[in-house]
Amino acid sequence: MYPEELVKPMRDELSSIGFVQLTNEADVKKSINKDGTTLVVVNSVCGCAAANARPGVRISLAHKKIPINLITVFAGVDIEATNTARALMVPFPPSSPSIALFKDAELVHMLERHHIEGRSAEMIAENLIQAYEEFC
Repeated sequence: MYPEELVKPMRDELSSIGFVQLTNEADVKKSINKDGTTLVVVNSVCGCAAANARPGVRISLAHKKIPINLITVFAGVDIEATNTARALMVPFPPSSPSIALFKDAELVHMLERHHIEGRSAEMIAENLIQAYEEFC
């Protein structure tokens, strides 16, 4: 588990653009099971989260079509929430960072770590924008 003072700036990077930080199972299930579209970011302390995932998400949200609900859990910190979110992302294995798009509680698009690592924020944003166009 990482100390809160270490992860606070990483949490704030997403909460400052409208993401709700979730820390428990009930809130994750309630949020993902909402009607409409929900973007879930499994946040992480790793470099690819800082350089690629979070900036890519931020860029994607400047698009005209975006998900209705924005939620995030923090791997290695919010264990219960992260495990619950990952269980709803099956058949994809646990991955941090990762980004999932749900529509009416159904997983419709997934970016695993191997889709994020080594790709630019702009490439990640474009991938997400294509998913928003299709599902939002």
